[in-house]
Amino acid sequence: MKKILITAVALVSFATAIAQDENTTEGFAKGDIFVSGSVGFNSQKHADDKLSSFEITPSVGYFISENITIGGRIGFESTKVEGDSFETDFLSTPGKSSTFSIGAFGRYYTTPANKFSIFGELAANYLSTKVDPDATTTDTTIDGFGIGLSPGVSYFLSSNFALEATWGALQYSTSKADFDGAESLDAFQIGLDLDDIRLGLLYKF
Repeated sequence: MKKILITAVALVSFATAIAQDENTTEGFAKGDIFVSGSVGFNSQKHADDKLSSFEITPSVGYFISENITIGGRIGFESTKVEGDSFETDFLSTPGKSSTFSIGAFGRYYTTPANKFSIFGELAANYLSTKVDPDATTTDTTIDGFGIGLSPGVSYFLSSNFALEATWGALQYSTSKADFDGAESLDAFQIGLDLDDIRLGLLYKF
């Protein structure tokens, strides 16, 4: 619930920013370099059962033209489940999982020279997840590949700092565990709720 409320407040702030947007020197131009990133923390509790997760995803991008940027990112996510009330993509029983990812992305911006701009992002990522269930001493490593298409918005707070939000609208992934006889798991997702929105801060050089 807290996550939904925070996201809703952020969306209202972006809507206000759109209404107040004026022509300024803030924005992007060919040759600009930026670093951005998002940090997330999720904690849920049901009776004595708990789920907690932490995620950090830094990125760097370079504008090869007025509207197009290319870049790369790395990511790390750690999740811990205590009790039987919660399940994740990798844990159906109590335990821990950690995921490392590395990938590349390309973006196309509309009105990049303005304070407010809309962009579309195409990204591809390699992911490696280590799963450590409490019920067994056997750890499992799951390697996979994902590709996604996401719309996003950015709004400059100053000449160098901007807020940005992306929405994981279309995603395809394939993964396979490292034990004998394991079969690959393919998934296609369409993100339509607030949990698929990612908020971050950007710094332009």
